[in-house]
Amino acid sequence: MLETTAAAAAGIAATALVPDRLAGAAAAAASAAARVRFGVVGVNHSHIYGMVNAVVGGGGELVSFHAREPALASEFATRYPAARRVADERAVTEDPTIRLVLSSIVPNERAALGIRVMQLGKDFVCDKPGITSLSQLADVRRVQSETKRIYSIVYSERFENRATVRAGELVREGAIGKVIQTIGLGPHRIHPPERPDWFWDPNRYGGIICDIGSHQFDQFLWFTGSTSGEIVASQVRNVSHPDRPAFQDFGDAMVRGNGGAGYIRVDWFTPAGLPTWGDTRLTILGTEGYIEIRKNTDLAGRPGADHLFIADAKGVRYIDCSTVELTYGRQIVDDVLNRTETAMSQAHCFLATELALRAQHQAHMLP
Repeated sequence: MLETTAAAAAGIAATALVPDRLAGAAAAAASAAARVRFGVVGVNHSHIYGMVNAVVGGGGELVSFHAREPALASEFATRYPAARRVADERAVTEDPTIRLVLSSIVPNERAALGIRVMQLGKDFVCDKPGITSLSQLADVRRVQSETKRIYSIVYSERFENRATVRAGELVREGAIGKVIQTIGLGPHRIHPPERPDWFWDPNRYGGIICDIGSHQFDQFLWFTGSTSGEIVASQVRNVSHPDRPAFQDFGDAMVRGNGGAGYIRVDWFTPAGLPTWGDTRLTILGTEGYIEIRKNTDLAGRPGADHLFIADAKGVRYIDCSTVELTYGRQIVDDVLNRTETAMSQAHCFLATELALRAQHQAHMLP
């Protein structure tokens, strides 16, 4: 997601896979007995804080970081005072004690950075969109195959949302039968004065479907169990930003996979009165019931986030997901250590990105 805080000079808001209030204690424990030493290169989107906290919570120790922008580097250093700030990315990527590199650098720079990291024998975890063109995807796939390193994209709408994690468990338990379709809605709030230049340029952020829609394609694959897919139709539009003619503030797509169908809608039209950056929702239709997830808000209903509703043969009920474990941080550290794919398979990671890129590439531009 792309949401803002005034504190972030590049204008992007932190979301945490592990809450910030736990980061200090987790960091202390990790430094005492770190399972993996890791570094950071590029902090242009503050999703990086959730990513770092997740890995620290999973047993990682943040050793060093590199950021080109002084204001962003200063904020990062304030959050993680034990991490060493370095003037050159190579002080991170070529450190022989570091096994994992995290990044939320400007989106169109992530693939090249990940390739450099993998070629140096390290694993790479980046913010979404992790790849912004089909040519980049081909290069990343080739290098990943050659090096056998991990290239993981953090699809945070699934990995950081407890209700979505719980829905995955329910689907795999057969709670709603065979999944037929997913509907993923990804509305976001926009605040132009706080946005960096790259935010407005599709060549740099990849376009609205590539960017925000990557979450929804990940969830479509995960819940339908699809291992292949094709784009049925897609479209984008610039409705409200004539001063930024290349920008896209609306997009949607239909996707068909070997496990089910999906519809995706993403936009930048969250109203000012909504007390969150976006009323993101996911509906999962099965042969014996359906699940609706209201990720950030239950509109005029229950307070807070992580809302899960299920309707099946037994009736209709609400499931409290507040204690559901977020496992990505622990699992990615396990995967680095054990050369496994417990957090996410490499094939899934790349296919979700490929579908988003193809939907973006073939999207019809609405007037």
